Amino acid sequence: MGGDGLGGPRGRGRRRAGRRPPHGRGPGAYPSSFSLPAGFRPEGIAIDSDGYAYFGSMGTGAIYKANLATGTGRTLRQGSGSPAIGLKVDSRGRLFVAGGGGGDLKVIDSRTGNLLATYRLATGASFVNDVVLTPDAVWLTDSTQPVLYQLPLGRDGELPAPSAVVRLRLSGDIVYREGTNANGIATTPDGKALLVIQWNTGILFRVDPASGVAKAVDLHGEQLPRGDGLLREGDTLYVVQNRLNTVAVLSLDHSGHSATLTKRVTDPRFDVPTTVASFRDRLYLPNARFNTTPTPTTPYNVISIPRP
Repeated sequence: MGGDGLGGPRGRGRRRAGRRPPHGRGPGAYPSSFSLPAGFRPEGIAIDSDGYAYFGSMGTGAIYKANLATGTGRTLRQGSGSPAIGLKVDSRGRLFVAGGGGGDLKVIDSRTGNLLATYRLATGASFVNDVVLTPDAVWLTDSTQPVLYQLPLGRDGELPAPSAVVRLRLSGDIVYREGTNANGIATTPDGKALLVIQWNTGILFRVDPASGVAKAVDLHGEQLPRGDGLLREGDTLYVVQNRLNTVAVLSLDHSGHSATLTKRVTDPRFDVPTTVASFRDRLYLPNARFNTTPTPTTPYNVISIPRP
């Protein structure tokens, strides 16, 4: 959730990196928190290069779009009842939305909210949780089934036919247990493998995208319990430990076989943040408030902190 240093699919995007932020305001003037719609139940976040953030609702599947410069926003797409969990937006303005228990992936136009495509990933018990983009594919985790889903993209980033979905079975060190398993996903610094955090064990894995073999990353004795969203920038990996109200900051080796914990960051405003995305010198985290019984009037918000 957030960029992973690889950009979007190949080909020319409609956005240009380095464009002025919305309304020309510098990041120091941006609000350090802003509200989401009452009862929204946020989970995922994605931020585009123009400084607009996108949030998915666990409850309805609605998508909310906010201007980071002002904190104001609007509902980009009404919910259909299927959850919207992990999100990523590419340079073409396509928003990829993991469907949780709906077992699908939706692709939405981030300007209009129109549905561009839907992909059936799983049938039966599943929880399609998080998503990462690489130059030639979209990858998603499943917290219930020991598989990763791959959506290969065309030569110029074209969306494929529904039949193109690949289901890669996980093996090796990862063992699925009761509860929430594979959650956040990112790429290694060298771009040759995937990083997956297992929420219920706190173990970070390096997964071979060709074979599905998962090897535990050497954390030098550290663990990452309740690891949720991942954000990699260069050789730095941010891991949101949701119910611990903490962001762990790790330094990765180039291949992703080893990582060193450099610090843990918390904030009194955290209320079970689930994942993280970045813009300029800030990290943005939606508060899912899992310890609060959701109602149609429950308030939700987004917190920003300086990039550690």
